[in-house]
Amino acid sequence: MPDTPGGLQSAPERRRPEAEEIEIGVIYEDEWLIAIDKPPGMVVHPTYKNWSGTLLNALLWRVRGRAGVVPSIITRLDKQTSGLVLVALSPVIHAQVQRDGASGLVKKEYVAIVDGLPSPTSGTIALPLARSPEDRRRVVVTDSGQPCETRYEVLSTTGTQSILRCELITGRTHQIRVHLSSCGWPIAGDAVYGAPSVRFARQALHAWRLGLPHPVTREPLHLAAPLPADLREVAAGLS
Repeated sequence: MPDTPGGLQSAPERRRPEAEEIEIGVIYEDEWLIAIDKPPGMVVHPTYKNWSGTLLNALLWRVRGRAGVVPSIITRLDKQTSGLVLVALSPVIHAQVQRDGASGLVKKEYVAIVDGLPSPTSGTIALPLARSPEDRRRVVVTDSGQPCETRYEVLSTTGTQSILRCELITGRTHQIRVHLSSCGWPIAGDAVYGAPSVRFARQALHAWRLGLPHPVTREPLHLAAPLPADLREVAAGLS
């Protein structure tokens, strides 16, 4: 890292993401949008610590022959969360989907496997969230945070775990993970907001379904990503 005048170190130089030939699962594609089924373990957007092998690198490769197309990720997921990621292919499309989201027209549903038996079996969690002042990588419930709302419904249970359908009304960082943990139902395998699991190597969270008006045609668009193999195996024991 180069020194600045006075001996201070400068911030790492921000590189332009490069196209990389990486296989990705495409759920939907047209000239305005792409929807991807992201596997667990894949980073969505490059960072200074993880500059290659990301979903954006793969998207740049996919659109490499389309003049003027710049993919812009609308719905980001944590590295270890699987499922639907929606991508706009122009700033105009990105802005339209964001406006629809602000108007409540975009519906995002997740499947979560949690430790515990939620009671009541359906409801709304409305707890304000903010970055932890002690660790900016974590999110905490605090009265000074931003308003956040998650709806949930129990789909099935066993002795100690449950499968939930969760709907994001707001979309804050780590929202579902923190909301469920704060209610005493941490997501299985979530070592940050719950506890590691011997049965599951990551947090058992999957972006399942996405509904929105198409940003150009305005026709209803309904997308779904099937549960990945690791989640299906755990869910089979709870059904």
